[in-house]
Amino acid sequence: MDRKRRYFLCLGGAALLVVLLAGAGLCLGEMPLRQALDSGILWRLRLPRIATALLAGAALALGGAQMQALFRNPLADPHIMGVSGGAGLGAALAATVTAGAALPIAGAAFLGALAASALILFTATRVHSGTPLLIFGVMLGFILSALTSVVAYTAGEESLKVFYTWSAGTFSSARPQDLVWIGSALALSLALSLADARGLDLALFGDDFATLSGGHPARTRVLALIGCCLATAAVTAFCGPLGFAGIASPHIARALSGRSAHRQVIPLSLLVGGAIALAADLVAQHAPTPLPAGSTLALIGIPVILWILLRKPWME
Repeated sequence: MDRKRRYFLCLGGAALLVVLLAGAGLCLGEMPLRQALDSGILWRLRLPRIATALLAGAALALGGAQMQALFRNPLADPHIMGVSGGAGLGAALAATVTAGAALPIAGAAFLGALAASALILFTATRVHSGTPLLIFGVMLGFILSALTSVVAYTAGEESLKVFYTWSAGTFSSARPQDLVWIGSALALSLALSLADARGLDLALFGDDFATLSGGHPARTRVLALIGCCLATAAVTAFCGPLGFAGIASPHIARALSGRSAHRQVIPLSLLVGGAIALAADLVAQHAPTPLPAGSTLALIGIPVILWILLRKPWME
């Protein structure tokens, strides 16, 4: 099978899987579909949850593809730069000070993530390679996580409950208007990544090679970070810190399609990320005991990526 046909088969298969999982999420539940439709539950609860999972998974997958190219690190994901740490600190402060009454947890988390993003982008304009920027992002994440632990340690029981509910991760808390924020951030990140897809391809070979090949590594870093930070901030604010999808989706897309060019990897990664998030939501909703989406993402996804790593001799 030629590579082009293989790629489009993978793209079509991933799209079909997304449709099937979304349909299952809409149809399955304690209340039958007809009754859920008549009562409005389908539109008020199920559809926003499915849309949130799809957008969040796609946004994290896109951020993972950008970060893995930018830092030439297969373990890089959207949270590596400390954006989720900023969101966590904002959520902890809101939960502790006002228990989410004066400022919603999602709003505080979004402001915290934007503040961390601003620090990262400021640093990106001052450094001339990816390694110092990666170190800065990792250290920023550690600092913000430490501050979050300090705030949580001083919080009361009710405040801790509010904070840990958010930090467990969920697709059920986003309102329809919140989807506009996630969707807008995803659209901007996607536009920036596709506009500079060649820059991401060149980034895989290092700054020197990219410069000699006519690329602009500094511009690529800034554009990728703007898109990734905004998308990660929106997803983390409204869904909590969700892991795995950002790391695994690009690897799955590359392994299935045999492609490495980002103009082909990114669209397939979006579908794979959306499918993983929808599957995790199905498990979370229909387990004997309701589970947090963050846990089901890891439970579903880690065996998949381990299988791909072990069966591919070129990844040894």
